[in-house]
Amino acid sequence: MSRTVFCRKYQRELEGLERPPLPGPKGQDIYDNISRQAWQEWLAHQTMLINEKHLNLMDMGSRTYLSEQMDKFLSGDDYDKAEGYVPPSDTDGAS
Repeated sequence: MSRTVFCRKYQRELEGLERPPLPGPKGQDIYDNISRQAWQEWLAHQTMLINEKHLNLMDMGSRTYLSEQMDKFLSGDDYDKAEGYVPPSDTDGAS
């Protein structure tokens, strides 16, 4: 049986991660308090932010920004959206 955590983002018991996703105390906090679902959603959102805002992960400012956004996202606070992103519709390319 998979392990469950009380997810900080969704405020309910959900399936947890298999291992801490980051090293150190921040990774342990995520492992202990964030669900697999919330973490997967963050990874997708992080990718959109990187792409839409043209972030350079070699730049400390970009990494700090992403860390701040991750904390907000996983805590259920207001976080930045990817401006200009339009999710694909089910009818795109359908005949």
